[in-house]
Amino acid sequence: MSGLLPDVSSEELLERILASLDDDKAEDVVRIDLRGKSSVADYMVICSGRSTRQVSAIAEKLKDRLKEELGRSCKVEGKDQGDWVLVDIGDVIVHVFRPEVREFYQLEKMWMPAAAMAPARA
Repeated sequence: MSGLLPDVSSEELLERILASLDDDKAEDVVRIDLRGKSSVADYMVICSGRSTRQVSAIAEKLKDRLKEELGRSCKVEGKDQGDWVLVDIGDVIVHVFRPEVREFYQLEKMWMPAAAMAPARA
């Protein structure tokens, strides 16, 4: 299949992931820049789905889109339970949670500075 872009930058990959999450109505999407903080990935994305079904669907559609658009394979963990699904895309790691599970684990607090945690008010 021509037109595949297997060597996209981590920033381009992040933008495609964020677009996919937006298309699937993921909620409270947070992106965390890990460059210089971790050798695991360049970015982490954390988001929520309203139900176990939506959490699983968000992860599955993300995996399918990245395979179709970029020829990228993803490792997916937790899709069968649907409480917390991890999608490992190499340069970007995506966590999709049910809101209650996200609140319990509070991954954002582990990776983001306290100033960045303040809620944005309009």
